[in-house]
Amino acid sequence: MMAEDGISDFGFAKRKAAKQLGGADSDALPTNAEIEAELRAWQALYQDEEQPERLHEMRSAAVEVMRLLADFRPYLTGGALDGTAGRYSELEIELFPESAKEVEIFFLNQDFHYEHREPRRPAPNSPEAILSFDWDEVPVRLSIYPAGAERNGRRGQERARLAQVEALLEAEDEGTPPATDA
Repeated sequence: MMAEDGISDFGFAKRKAAKQLGGADSDALPTNAEIEAELRAWQALYQDEEQPERLHEMRSAAVEVMRLLADFRPYLTGGALDGTAGRYSELEIELFPESAKEVEIFFLNQDFHYEHREPRRPAPNSPEAILSFDWDEVPVRLSIYPAGAERNGRRGQERARLAQVEALLEAEDEGTPPATDA
């Protein structure tokens, strides 16, 4: 589901798979690391040439979007950062503006079209708003958090600032493996 349908939320994918297989949510489910390892193996088998090209395309788009939204303290997360992004993956960027409305006003002033989506499940650390749009054939999902949440990293979730994403792209272009401490 994650490779073929573009589901990026590990928890959602686990629950959906358990339901399809007739299991309960609490049954012994694989860890995120186990799923990520299998996702990489699947991509190596079935998307050997396509996946690296798509990953490069997504990281290039991330740099452009992050530069555009630099005033809102963007971070890249998800498959484009960890290298598991595939054919249907969204580019996942987190923003930490003083107010979520600032971002929407910025888009309105730029005459930039986007869709406002509600966070999937309300939770203490969920985003205030989610905006989605396409950037040169790359679907983008902006998760907007309160400014103070920037200091609180999300458990098990890596994120990278613009300079780190640029370094990933540069390493790809040079053919050297990128540093893993994103």
